Amino acid sequence: MLHIVLVEPEIPQNCGNIARTCAATGSRLHLVEPLGFDISEKAVRRAGLDYWHLVEVSTHPSLEALFRDFPQAAADLWLATTKAPRAYSEARFSPDCWLFFGKETAGLPPDFREAFRERCVRLPMVDEARSLNLANSVAVLVYEALRQNGFPGLQGVGEMGR
Repeated sequence: MLHIVLVEPEIPQNCGNIARTCAATGSRLHLVEPLGFDISEKAVRRAGLDYWHLVEVSTHPSLEALFRDFPQAAADLWLATTKAPRAYSEARFSPDCWLFFGKETAGLPPDFREAFRERCVRLPMVDEARSLNLANSVAVLVYEALRQNGFPGLQGVGEMGR
């Protein structure tokens, strides 16, 4: 199972779209606080996120707490950042890897990026573009990781293929 980690996400719509990607792919969602929005049951229901029950969501008070609770994350992680020295297509993702994404306004913390410099990847784009939308970036990397591993556990064809 892929693990998607959002570090201090700020925009609820992005988190909702990412949660939907996790629901559709069987990926687990980890949210590192502080969050820029409420994910209580009442807030989720009010937002109409009818797929939220399909997502395994964990919240962590900090990156340190996440690594304390899931030490295996440090062994197989990838950090998505516009500052990375190489494209995501150069990475070899395992079926159980951890994909880290930073907050919309600032990305991942610089010290965290430096600690895992060799595991930083970026989505190629033109020089003038600052970045892609967070939810789009997550979707690209999730589906690349799944593609590399043969889309484990996912339906390969729609009803037209049956």
